[in-house]
Amino acid sequence: MSELTPDQQFELITRNLQEVLNPQIIKNVLEVEKRPLKVYWGTAPTGKPHCGYFVPMIKLAHLLKAGVEVTVLVADLHAFLDNMKAPLEVVQHRAKYYEFLIKSILTSINVPVERLKFVLGSSYQLTPEYTLDLFKLSNSVSQNDAKRAGADVVKQVANPLLSGLIYPLMQVLDEEYLKVDVQLGGVDQRKIFVLAEENIQSLGYKKRAHLMNRMVPGLMQGGKMSASDPNSKIDLLEEPKTVKKKINQAFCAPGNIEDNGLLAFVKNVLGPIHELKYGDGTFEFFIDRPDKYGGPITFKTYQELEDSFRKEELSPVDLKSGVADAINVLLAPIIEEYKNNKDFQDSETAGYPAPVAEKKKVKKVKDRGSRYPGAKEESPAPASAPVEAVAEKLEETKL
Repeated sequence: MSELTPDQQFELITRNLQEVLNPQIIKNVLEVEKRPLKVYWGTAPTGKPHCGYFVPMIKLAHLLKAGVEVTVLVADLHAFLDNMKAPLEVVQHRAKYYEFLIKSILTSINVPVERLKFVLGSSYQLTPEYTLDLFKLSNSVSQNDAKRAGADVVKQVANPLLSGLIYPLMQVLDEEYLKVDVQLGGVDQRKIFVLAEENIQSLGYKKRAHLMNRMVPGLMQGGKMSASDPNSKIDLLEEPKTVKKKINQAFCAPGNIEDNGLLAFVKNVLGPIHELKYGDGTFEFFIDRPDKYGGPITFKTYQELEDSFRKEELSPVDLKSGVADAINVLLAPIIEEYKNNKDFQDSETAGYPAPVAEKKKVKKVKDRGSRYPGAKEESPAPASAPVEAVAEKLEETKL
């Protein structure tokens, strides 16, 4: 059990979240049942994880610090159902790659990974009991409700597959089969969480609480940071030069603090990670500027940084430089772990094979003969050798 009081635990569990559904369930476990809270966070191994993954990792760190029992669901079947973002034959390799990467991120920010439990979705989602519950749930949830629930999570296409309707139903059932009190996710999953609250009791299972992280805007051009959009994200194995190049291309208008993905990243990722690493509740953001532009500067609060940028005392160039340097510091231990772990490397190679280049078709030239309109005139055949020369050759042969 945690040495923290129930109030201290609750503060850590709900810190920096955008929304909490059914907080009384959490308080009842902590205050009345007096046992460790059980939470799961799920991720579908589709595209390569990006810097936005630091947000749920920070929350997992808060949960572990609060004495929570945390399960990480690597939802391999969900990845396949999401409009086949991940082909079934490679999804197992991607699941392994995700596990390596998640552990590496947590280790890099001083989170004890040995207290985490990793579960592969297909390890229980293919059982007869789970399948029967899925049928029961599909008999009480309408097509429109299922479609609406997955609208912000499942990739939307003009002619959606049936798999997109199964996806949210499985996420509802995962709460029961993982035996947790709470599910953690981004606020983009709110509709699935509501679907769970409205329907899981119809199967005779208890209602759960739901924790929702804020969505971090894309670093490059605002909007949601997406694994499928290379222009909105920085991969967790991105090389330092590439990070600087991408950050330099990011939208960052002078004085604009509303549509600024860089400031949002400092607030929601860099600040909380500094607090986790040093455990003193402090904020620090360092920018190594040349002396001719004012010299190095350190901001001790996020508000101080935001105010400086809003007043245009801090330029976009300086903000970009500070963010790029900070990201490279975050990624360095993850890249180092990758380079020293062959299994880590193999899981990426097998999970994200290089695209096979299509062979170019060689255009076959048709033989149209020599009498079609516009044909080039053939060069005349060489003139016959003079008769005298032939006779002379024959005479030499006789000799």
